Amino acid sequence: MESLSRYLMLFGILLFLIGGGVYLAAKFGIPLGRLPGDIRIEGENGSFYFPITTSILISVILTVILNLISRFLNK
Repeated sequence: MESLSRYLMLFGILLFLIGGGVYLAAKFGIPLGRLPGDIRIEGENGSFYFPITTSILISVILTVILNLISRFLNK
């Protein structure tokens, strides 16, 4: 049970950091969610939005960060 609580705390800290990063991106004018390549279809009865470019960008950034962390922890 102790390890579960550690994972939950780490997940909470990670979620807080991600939220802070999104907040800072908005403050500095980085248009996350409105990049070229994001799909937006609006009709009369509804709309569809899929941020594919934003998803790819976030995936690349998280891959680099997690690889750096794993290299530092495996020393």
